[in-house]
Amino acid sequence: MRQRWGVIAVVAVISFLCGGWLLRQGIASDGNVYQQARLFDDVLSHVSTYYVDSIGEPDLYQRATVGMLEELKDPYSVLLQGEDYKALTEQTSGNYAGLGIQIDVRDGWITVVAPLPETPAERAGIETGDQIIEVNGTSTEGWKNDQAVKALRGEPGSRVSIKVRRAGIADPLKYDLVRAQIHLKSVPAGTLFDHGIGYISLNPVAETSASELHDEIDAMRKKGMKSLMLDLRGNPGGLLDQGVKVADLFLDPKQEIVSTRGRARGSSRAYFDDARQPYPDLPVVVLVNDGTASAAEIIAGALQDHDRAVVVGSPTFGKGLVQTLFPLGEGTALKLTTARWYTPSGRTIQRTAKSETDQALQAFNESTGSGRDSIAADTSVKARPIYHTDAGRTVRGGGGIVPDLIVRADTLSGAERDFAKVLGDKLPAYRDVLTTYALDIKRDRGVTSENFTITPEMDQQVEQRLKAKGVVVTPAIYNGAKHLVDEQLSYEIARYVFGRPAEFQRRAADDQQVQSALALLRKAQTPKQLLTLAESAPGASGHN
Repeated sequence: MRQRWGVIAVVAVISFLCGGWLLRQGIASDGNVYQQARLFDDVLSHVSTYYVDSIGEPDLYQRATVGMLEELKDPYSVLLQGEDYKALTEQTSGNYAGLGIQIDVRDGWITVVAPLPETPAERAGIETGDQIIEVNGTSTEGWKNDQAVKALRGEPGSRVSIKVRRAGIADPLKYDLVRAQIHLKSVPAGTLFDHGIGYISLNPVAETSASELHDEIDAMRKKGMKSLMLDLRGNPGGLLDQGVKVADLFLDPKQEIVSTRGRARGSSRAYFDDARQPYPDLPVVVLVNDGTASAAEIIAGALQDHDRAVVVGSPTFGKGLVQTLFPLGEGTALKLTTARWYTPSGRTIQRTAKSETDQALQAFNESTGSGRDSIAADTSVKARPIYHTDAGRTVRGGGGIVPDLIVRADTLSGAERDFAKVLGDKLPAYRDVLTTYALDIKRDRGVTSENFTITPEMDQQVEQRLKAKGVVVTPAIYNGAKHLVDEQLSYEIARYVFGRPAEFQRRAADDQQVQSALALLRKAQTPKQLLTLAESAPGASGHN
């Protein structure tokens, strides 16, 4: 008997020293909420007190919160704090305080991609291609992009002094600028092609997207626009309510735009058009690709299901989830997935994540400005579930919005893929070579017409400059990628010598998706004619 009580005493002591671990094995797996909370507090207390490295309780709570969200296995449910929260707010509102300059780091210097219209930078005369070499007396050599953004932004009304190196001018230019509230429009000025075809891009879906789009369409119609190409490619989405309002511009009252289904009260509802469309006779083509996501997909899906637009391009990203932002105070917010959304025909478009290879190739395309698709042709499109539009046209469910007319951007050839692999982590050096060479051409006035062509001498210069930066590319690999290099070099020269409109025109001429949309819109006088033409075109996805 004495021996039995001795065993019990030893077990009790061990249990006490281990924080009750032996007695709580059942609690961890099937205990009630109170027991689980008590277990959590006990574990946190023991880690804080006894763990080999000192970790304060506030840090432990932070890690536990982040870990809980990670265990949801949902990349869209995250805790936003500090700069991340601020960045999301700026993206969805389009508002920040600064100078109004699009910048990038090229060859170790902050380079102006373009000054924004009606901003301190534009009014002061900052130009595309200018290198910002000093900010408030401090050299910017070697700065990262985020470091430059932080230095150039500030409170409205505050002053900042910058020095700029400009191609063709020997001495640096000094500017004393006053920061202002900047609104980054999600709908920049459009372009009018022949036959009255207007091109307007929308990116992202932000707080003022619908009103900006409405205003730009009105402005383009006054210039003679008779049909519209709405470019949603690369649009990561944004605000659900603005996606609904954009679709509202092209639909009629009582037409459903999107429906959401969630578990919490208020998360399941249908959104309907509530105003007559102002452009009922305007033929519309919507351009999409694998970078079109979320609220941008809601727009494309609604217009497709109601036969209001022809969707052209490649299958979209496939983000059929709705996130709700819960502000938690002190610059912190919880972005949590609260529902799934469905197009008017009942489609869900949520897809699985891309492979690492697809993501790497897409990074190459985005970094070099290439419009080439990173994903091979989707042979499973016709295996996806079938739905029908209002007029009975066949549309596909599954991952992403499947365009009515599938037109893929040129894919990288085998030789071009080899070139991308050789570049590897030297990709920034390749981008630097293209930009610095373009700036040298601007300085030396090496091209004088927007219709310039890339010469063998230019190709040789790029190859030599790559070698000087330690990027070794064999002649065979370089020649195999010559078309791609020439294309990207021509865009850089057009941008930095003649400006963004010239770059856009050159890109549009090489853009198979834009050219396919133009071919349709040149023949269509009405939305109905446009649908008929798309159904009979090669690549129509509705064909069985």
